[in-house]
Amino acid sequence: MELQNKVVVVTGAASGIGLALATRFQAEGATVVASDLNEERGAAEAARLGVRFMAADVGQEAGVQGLIENVLGQEGRIDVLCSNAGLAVGNGLEPLDRLWDLSWRVNVMSHVWGARHVLPHMLARGEGALLQTVSAAGLLTEVHSAPYAVTKHEAMAFAEWLAITYGDRGIHVSALCPEWVQTPLIEHAPHLQASAISAEEVAQATVAGLQRGEFLITTHPMTVKAFQSRANTHERWLGRVRQLARQTQDQLGGRVAFPDKDNQEA
Repeated sequence: MELQNKVVVVTGAASGIGLALATRFQAEGATVVASDLNEERGAAEAARLGVRFMAADVGQEAGVQGLIENVLGQEGRIDVLCSNAGLAVGNGLEPLDRLWDLSWRVNVMSHVWGARHVLPHMLARGEGALLQTVSAAGLLTEVHSAPYAVTKHEAMAFAEWLAITYGDRGIHVSALCPEWVQTPLIEHAPHLQASAISAEEVAQATVAGLQRGEFLITTHPMTVKAFQSRANTHERWLGRVRQLARQTQDQLGGRVAFPDKDNQEA
C-alpha cells in the first residue's frame, strides 16, 4: 500500500508512536486526521504538523464512532484507520477492576469499535486498511503488567480474525508489534529504556510493512524468533521469561513498573 493521497486517521496521536506515525504518514503524502484524548497537546502537535485534529475518547464507543463519522463527513472517506491509542496500568492482580476495564476498552474494544464503524464504508468501496498497534506483548507477553499482557493478546486475536474474515474482500489488516519504544508508556521504567528504539524508527518500519502488504509488522529482529521459541519450546520459554521477570523485579526493588494512570498514550 502506498500512502500518497490516502486519508489516514491516527488515534493516540498526541505523543509517542501515534505522533510519529502521523508525522511519517503526512511525509508520505497522506491526508492525516490526528486524534487523541489529550486535546491540548494533540491539537498543538497537529497544528505543528499542519494536519487536522479531533479530540476523542476511544475508551468509549461513542468517541470512536464520532471520530469516524466526523472524518467521513469532512474528508469524505477513510483509507486507513490506525487504531493506535493504548495504555499500560498496574502490575499483577492487584490493580482496581476499573483499570482492568479501562485496559480492555482502550486496548481491545477501541479496535472492535473502529472496525465496526469503518468497515461498512470500506466494504462499500471495496478497499481499505486497518492498522492496529498491538505490541510485541501480543505475541509474547508483558511481565510488568497483567492487564497489558492480557489485553494485547486479545488485540492480536482480533486483528487475526479481521484479516481472516475480510482479507478476501479488499480489506488489508496489519498488526504493528513493536517491542520497547521511547514513549510515555515506559517513562517510569528506566530499565526498559536501554533497549528501546525511537518512535520514528517504528513509523519507518510501519510504512515499509504497509508497502509490502504485511499483516505482522515488527520492529526488533528477535521478536519473531522469540515468538517461534514460545511455540516450539513453550516450557523452556516460560522458564526464561520467569528468570527475566525475577531479574527485573530485583532491579526495580519490587516497585510497580507502570503507574495506575488513566491517560491513553502509545
